[in-house]
Amino acid sequence: MHAWPASEVPALPGKGRDLRIHDTATGGRVTLAPGPVARIYVCGITPYDATHMGHAATYNAFDLVQRVWLDTKRQVHYVQNVTDVDDPLLERAIRDGIDWVGLAERETALFREDMTALRMLPPQHYIGAVEAIPGIVPLVEQLRDSGAAYELEGDIYFSVDADPHFGQVSNYTTELMRHLSAERGGDPERPGKKNPLDPMLWMAAREGEPSWDGASLGAGRPGWHIECVAIALDHLGMGFDVQGGGSDLIFPHHEMGASHAQALTGEFPMAKAYVHAGMVGLDGEKMSKSRGNLVFVSRLRRDGVDPAAIRLALLSHHYRADWEWTDQVLQDAVERLGRWRAAVSRPDGPSADALVEELREALSDDLDAPAALVAVDRWAALQEAEGGTDDSAPGLVSRAVDALLGVAL
Repeated sequence: MHAWPASEVPALPGKGRDLRIHDTATGGRVTLAPGPVARIYVCGITPYDATHMGHAATYNAFDLVQRVWLDTKRQVHYVQNVTDVDDPLLERAIRDGIDWVGLAERETALFREDMTALRMLPPQHYIGAVEAIPGIVPLVEQLRDSGAAYELEGDIYFSVDADPHFGQVSNYTTELMRHLSAERGGDPERPGKKNPLDPMLWMAAREGEPSWDGASLGAGRPGWHIECVAIALDHLGMGFDVQGGGSDLIFPHHEMGASHAQALTGEFPMAKAYVHAGMVGLDGEKMSKSRGNLVFVSRLRRDGVDPAAIRLALLSHHYRADWEWTDQVLQDAVERLGRWRAAVSRPDGPSADALVEELREALSDDLDAPAALVAVDRWAALQEAEGGTDDSAPGLVSRAVDALLGVAL
């Protein structure tokens, strides 16, 4: 599976700062100082509907992580998956009377278009769950053969008790875990499981549903969490720098994935930092496909909204915050974009060297994009009120905003 084209990231004078970021597992900030190559895995879409603002906000956050690292003169090894076979996808295909493969391909293509328009840097490896199945099967077999997994009526379940570190990503109570498991695709009430929280690794073939050869596992398809584990271990290995996604993935997805990987390798932790973006709401509810309260990137683009304004709307909220999408949020972004473009269109202006350092400091401080926007606002206001004599300043501001915030002026 291919990703989308990369936009050029301008090189800035000097060097950026190491990223200090909130780690869900420890509940505090950690300073990430990767080697020459920083490694990041971000969980991708289940492609049964177009990219909504919740998706865009999440991928925007981890795009900023990449940009901070690139500014420190590191390379970035970024991996993202596509959950291109899963119950919600199959259910949507049945509802709409279309082939599930065609649905997945169509929505993945639209996602690529949206990411390109928003200038999100693409992953080096963009892997579908289906294409990862040959690598998933032996991992499930290994877990089963080591006693970390067991069979139940043809299905294979992971035993959470096999990982002594289980629970250390979310730090949730057992009661909350059971509630979220039932809400987010688990089956804690299924009789015969050793632990109600045990997640499925391999689902035996069901009539009318797609299945693949699972060697000694029998025909079936993989569970949700083991897909990402197989892809991450294959392309990044253990101990990579950031595991990212929306806050709704803390449990069960990232908790279970970490336990799968740790049981497979005997190493801890799977990732040095677990980083999660907040939820975007509309009309008082989390924006989600299941609720249908969605604002789509593609629809805004069709309506003539500049993708740079969409990106500025996302950047105006801290990535970890839960917030509401409104028409006013977008209008404010459109107006801000206009002010910034007017400011950099002049032949000279106030010196921008200090602004570049302000942007670097804000973003290295847990991706404080709102503070970065305010810094550019101050420079633009000074440009409008007083102007300046530095003929390199407008170009430097334009390059810095592009390189660090992903906004083309």
